[in-house]
Amino acid sequence: MNATLIPTQAPREAAVVEVVAADLQGPGIIYCPNPKMALWSGHPRVFLDVASTGEGKCPYCGTLYRLAGGPASGGH
Repeated sequence: MNATLIPTQAPREAAVVEVVAADLQGPGIIYCPNPKMALWSGHPRVFLDVASTGEGKCPYCGTLYRLAGGPASGGH
């Protein structure tokens, strides 16, 4: 007889945070956890490059940061 695993909880939806140029901490960089997150849910600070692809996902909490307007253009 094959056992079927039934999850006890539904997967948690990852948060999506839209950021604008004023939120960036350098040339296209945002950090997580962001200042609006509760201290109890903190994790080590990670820096995410959102300028080149238009978004970055935190490897700790799964929060997805999207740059409003998409990735920066590489025009000359």
